[in-house]
Amino acid sequence: MSLTESYTLLSPSRLTEMMHNAGVRPSVQRIAVLSHIANLRRHPTADEIYTDLVEEFPSMSRTTVYNSLHALTSGRLVKELEIESGNRHYDFALQPPHGHFICRRCGRITDVEIPDGIELSLMPGFRADSMDVYFKGICKDCTE
Repeated sequence: MSLTESYTLLSPSRLTEMMHNAGVRPSVQRIAVLSHIANLRRHPTADEIYTDLVEEFPSMSRTTVYNSLHALTSGRLVKELEIESGNRHYDFALQPPHGHFICRRCGRITDVEIPDGIELSLMPGFRADSMDVYFKGICKDCTE
């Protein structure tokens, strides 16, 4: 199954169920933050999430966004992407394994399928719980 084939919008009730299953207490703000990350798939920063949601939720603060991200990351619903720019970006964790392409010109982060043949090989005694694959270059839009 490709990344585009597996993409479906997640309803608030489905997101709430995911939060319950992950042991994360749902709130209107947490559901909004998770929906923003899961359904838009833009890999936003905390500030971008705040800016995008504050009009719909005027009482939402940056602290609420950061606390929501902490809870969602702890529940393994959201994954932090630490890109060399120093900004943390957020990605929906419950999707097929994939890598990311980071455009050096516009900074956009795009999901990409992991090429066949990339395997995690570790020395005996090591145990990995995640693998991150990043490609960097110039995206299609910036090239044109």
